[in-house]
Amino acid sequence: MVQQLKTDTPITRPSLWKYIGEHIKVWFEVFRFLRFKRHFKPKADGDGHPVLVIPGFMTTDWSTRTYRSYIDEFGYQSYGWGLGRNLGDISELNILEEKIDELYDKHQEPVSLVGWSLGGVYARQLAKVKSAKVRQVITVCSPFAGIDQPNNAKWLFNLVSVGTEVSEADKQKWTQDIPSPAPVPTTALFSKDDGIVPWAACMECEEDNLHQNVEIKGTHFGLGFKPSVLHITQDRLKYTKENWPPYKAK
Repeated sequence: MVQQLKTDTPITRPSLWKYIGEHIKVWFEVFRFLRFKRHFKPKADGDGHPVLVIPGFMTTDWSTRTYRSYIDEFGYQSYGWGLGRNLGDISELNILEEKIDELYDKHQEPVSLVGWSLGGVYARQLAKVKSAKVRQVITVCSPFAGIDQPNNAKWLFNLVSVGTEVSEADKQKWTQDIPSPAPVPTTALFSKDDGIVPWAACMECEEDNLHQNVEIKGTHFGLGFKPSVLHITQDRLKYTKENWPPYKAK
């Protein structure tokens, strides 16, 4: 389902019940994924280009290992971000820029960026700086349209970002730029069942021939192994800026 964010769509904190539901529903999603895994035979039709997967806030590459394993099975070369736990330190973007340079030089082709939650915010920002070396961006429930809006993780982001080496002025400038779209094909996945971040904050404010919002079903915590996310990711990674079409659910 494709949906465009209206300017009057409120960005509100997910309800307490949705937050509690995250910790319960995710186990049902794990069970459904294990059933799905037994019967799903990925078609390795990818072109082998590099895909950098950036984890969400307070998580590590361990959280994306299942996601990355399927990206590999689809016929691509996935990479974790390699920086340990994502503590919201935006100074690490400089390291990730260097990583994109390294992957580009190694493969001699642009890198696709996939980011889960805060990782997707990072991915969009990296694509703005390294647009010539980034093929496309896929964000998975990433609140780039409201990183400063109320959500159930903002207090923790504020807590750990206090000790970063970035000045308050640079943090403010960075935050203000986040809603601006990256100049590369971008697929923004959002879920109205999300109990961690406001779903309306995970959408491009305007859709065009390079930017699309796609609604999925599922919890914030369970999206890394959600079959629909895997299918959409496999479909999107096939395209470049020159031939990128809107996603159509099959």
